[in-house]
Amino acid sequence: MSATYDEPVAELTIEECWELLDLEEFGRLAYRLVDEVHVVPINYVVDSGALLFRTASGNKLLAAALHSDVAFEIDWHDDDTAWSVVVRGRLRRLPEDEADRVEGRLLEPWVSALRYDVVEITPETVSGRRFHLRRPGVGADQQVRA
Repeated sequence: MSATYDEPVAELTIEECWELLDLEEFGRLAYRLVDEVHVVPINYVVDSGALLFRTASGNKLLAAALHSDVAFEIDWHDDDTAWSVVVRGRLRRLPEDEADRVEGRLLEPWVSALRYDVVEITPETVSGRRFHLRRPGVGADQQVRA
């Protein structure tokens, strides 16, 4: 389903959400540790209905050890349309016998650092929206006044 001028916001199907998740490789992960909420950029891959990313020791790995609730978001826009996909679920560090799920996949960190641990976002919900934008100075109504 796509947004139109009469319908500025349209819900994406689960299939459309997964197609977009599969096309992208960069998003934002939000998780809570004790009384702090963290939002960090990660690069990821889609694997059998889950999202995988590499990390080093630190807060993300601690959140995975605690099986923290998380939200992950990707989005895109141009002058006329935008979309956003949100995955809500839990983190878990993959044991060594499962970490090979990323072998041969382009899951190298964008920042030069050693990241050996593989973490999985196990989705509980996946949702998305497509938006028709009416941005000031860009739409047809601006052209009529010019």
